[in-house]
Amino acid sequence: MEGTVLFSLAMIMVMLMSASAHIPTTLDGPFKPVTRKFDPSLRLGSDDLPMNHTRLKKNVTSNFPEQIALALSSENSMWVSWITGDAQIGKNVTPLDPSTVASEVWYGEKSGDYSKKRKGISVIYNQLYPFEGLLNYTSGIIHHVKIDGLKPGSTYYYKCGDSSIPAMSDERVFKTLPLPSPNSYPSRIGVVGDLGLTANTTTTIDHLTQNDPSLVLMVGDLTYANQYLTTGGDGASCFSCAFPDAPIRETYQPRWDGWGRFMEPLISRVPMMVIEGNHEIEPQASGVTFESYLKRFAVPSKESGSNTNFYYSFNAGGIHFIMLGAYIDYNRTGAQYSWLQKDLRKLNRSVTPWLVATWHSPWYNSYSSHYQEFECMRVEMEDLLYQYGVDIVFSGHVHAYERMNRVYNYSLDPCGPVYITIGDGGNIEKVDVDHADEPGKCPSPGDNVPEFGGVCHINFTSGPAKGKFCWDKQPEWSAYRESSFGHGILEVMNSTYALWTWHRNQDIYKENSVGDQIYIVRQPDLCSVSPKLTKTRQPAANGFRVPKPRGSSSCFLIIVFAFILLHFL
Repeated sequence: MEGTVLFSLAMIMVMLMSASAHIPTTLDGPFKPVTRKFDPSLRLGSDDLPMNHTRLKKNVTSNFPEQIALALSSENSMWVSWITGDAQIGKNVTPLDPSTVASEVWYGEKSGDYSKKRKGISVIYNQLYPFEGLLNYTSGIIHHVKIDGLKPGSTYYYKCGDSSIPAMSDERVFKTLPLPSPNSYPSRIGVVGDLGLTANTTTTIDHLTQNDPSLVLMVGDLTYANQYLTTGGDGASCFSCAFPDAPIRETYQPRWDGWGRFMEPLISRVPMMVIEGNHEIEPQASGVTFESYLKRFAVPSKESGSNTNFYYSFNAGGIHFIMLGAYIDYNRTGAQYSWLQKDLRKLNRSVTPWLVATWHSPWYNSYSSHYQEFECMRVEMEDLLYQYGVDIVFSGHVHAYERMNRVYNYSLDPCGPVYITIGDGGNIEKVDVDHADEPGKCPSPGDNVPEFGGVCHINFTSGPAKGKFCWDKQPEWSAYRESSFGHGILEVMNSTYALWTWHRNQDIYKENSVGDQIYIVRQPDLCSVSPKLTKTRQPAANGFRVPKPRGSSSCFLIIVFAFILLHFL
C-alpha cells in the first residue's frame, strides 16, 4: 500500500512539474535576437511532384465533383466549392459551358440525412497566350455554393454536385466554428504560406493535418504554377534563370488542378481562407491578371463589404481577421485603404477581442530575400493598423521563419503587433538562408523591387543602424529566425492569451518537438485603441511591462506533495 501511494505521489509531482514548464510570453520580452542556422543535414529544397503523382491525379470521371473545398462566409454560413469536367490545354481550346452542370449542395446534421439543399453559381476561366509555341488553357467548371442556417460548433454532413445527372460526390463532413464571443475560439488555426507542390509540401500538409486544425490561413503563393512553361515539363526554382527568352511569365495551369486535388482531403473538411501572393499574378497578354485566384476561390468579399477577393475580413469566434492585398492599390487614397478604415471602425473588441491581419509580403524582415521590398505598403498602412491595435500579423513571401518582438515603425513597442513570417511551406524556390545583417549579404537599395507598387527603401534614422540600409547584426525587433520548412498553429485560449507554435517539417519525426513557441498576450489596459490617425496609444513609462510570476500555484502544490512524500518516507 505504501509503495502504491509513493508511486502515485511521485507521478503527480512529475505531471505538475511538467505542466509548470515555462513557455515564454510576450510579457517576458523584448527578447534578445536568436538565429538558428540552417541545418546542413537538410536539403534546401525538393523537386515538384509530377502530375501523375497519386495525390495530383484526377480520380473521378465525367461531371463528378473534385477539388472540393470549404471557406467561411459568415458566422452561420459556409462556401462549398468544387470543379467538374475536364480542363483543356493546347493551341486551340474550347471553353466548357458552365450552365450544363448544376451547382447543388445537400447538407444536414445526420449522416445520410440531408435536410437542406442550396444552389449556387458556376464559372470558367481562360489563360491565353497568343505567342508562338505557347499553349492556352481553359478550366473545368468551377462551382461555388453558399450554405446557410448553420449552428455554431456543430457537425454537418454534405454532398455536392448535380443530382439531375446524377453526379453527386461522396459524403463529406465539417464542423462549424463558434460564434463571435470573447469566450469562444477555434481550437486550432493552421497558418501556412508559399506552399507549392514539392516533397517538402507533402510533409508540411501531412504535419498540418496531423495537428488537426479547425481553420487554415493560406498567406499567399499557393501552387507555383508560374514556375513552368505552358508546355509543362519540369518546374524551375528560378523562372527567369531557366527560361530567359520567355515572351511572358508563363504558367502551367494544370498545376492548379493538381494542387486542388492534393489539398482536397484537408480543405473539404476544414475551411481554408486564402489571400493572393505574387505567384498568383499570372499575367496574360491582354493584361488580365489573377484569373486563377479570382475564379477558383470563394471568400467573404461581399459579406465584409469589400466586393473583391483581393481583400476582405471575417470572424472566427472571438477573432477578427483582416486579409489585405499587397498586389493591388494599398495607398491611403485607394479603395482598399478606405475599406480597411470602415472595417476597423465597425469592429467591436468586446465581442472579438483579437485582431489578426494577414498579407503576403512582410514589412519586417531581416532576411536578404525581399528585404525592405514592401516599405511603401508599410508607410501607407502601418499607422492605421497600430491605432486599431492589431495583435498579430502573418505574412509569407520569404521562404523561412521569423518572429518579431512587438514593433512599430522599427522601434520596440509593447503595443505594436507581433509580426510573424511563415513563407516556409515547401515550394520549389527553396528555403532562404541569407540574412541582410551578415557580411556581404546586405542587398543594394536597387534590389528587391516589388512586382507591384513603388520602391521606398530607406536608411534607418535612429538606433543601432542609424544611417545604414542594413543592420550589422540581427535587428533588435527580430526575436527568432530559422531557415526551415514548416507551418504554424495558433491556439487562442481566452481574450488575452494565445499560444503560437511553429512546427518545423523535420519535427514530424520527433515526439513533442517544436521549433518556436510563445504565448502572445494582449494588454488592452496598457494599449488603448484609438480611432484617430495620430499616435495616441501609450505604453508603460518604462517600455515593456515586467511580467508577473507564472506557475506559482503549481509550485505550491509541488511543495505540498513533497511534504507528504517526506512524511511517508
